[in-house]
Amino acid sequence: MHTRAMVLPDTDSRIDLTVPTLEAHVPDYESDIERILISSEEIQDCIRRFGEQITADYKGEDSLLLVGVLKGAFVVMADLARHIRLPLEFDFMAVSSYGMATKTSGVVRILKDLEHEIEGRNVLLVEDIVDSGLTLSYLLRNLRTRRPKSLEVCALMQKTEVQQVPLDIKYRGFEIPPVFVVGYGLDFGERFRNLPYVALLKPEAYEGAIT
Repeated sequence: MHTRAMVLPDTDSRIDLTVPTLEAHVPDYESDIERILISSEEIQDCIRRFGEQITADYKGEDSLLLVGVLKGAFVVMADLARHIRLPLEFDFMAVSSYGMATKTSGVVRILKDLEHEIEGRNVLLVEDIVDSGLTLSYLLRNLRTRRPKSLEVCALMQKTEVQQVPLDIKYRGFEIPPVFVVGYGLDFGERFRNLPYVALLKPEAYEGAIT
């Protein structure tokens, strides 16, 4: 069973949540944030539903291996794991396709590979966001060569308008417009990852970035 993504409209039609909560959380970031796109409450509700569905789908199977794509997915994966009521193991991959840019280059480099063998195992690849899909497509092709028993994807966010390759994402959270977002594990220049929601940056916060 595939989950249906919650579609978020273009930002102009969203309620403008202009961040009174930032002052109590990370006041140094307040001047860079334009608005909240996905609230902490919306995220946690989505993660809870993911956990319930994954628990049902893998009930009776051998232990499930969660593979997080660093660095962005570590927050999603940590929260997700606490909602899955099954034996779990964890591993991570680190790839690079952004650098300091606001758009993926499409050139993927594996910086850290898995420590576990995955042949014959149930593997769930956890992503924070899918935009062009090129990085995820590459990772899936790579992992399938290792002959897992099953290989599925859980992605909190997806930018379908800019997706360049077809992807089968079993657990999908939010469909968002093609804007650059930060928070909940997502960064710009290694900042903003610890925000508890997903937000838009003001354009002046990333002026001069390589695209």
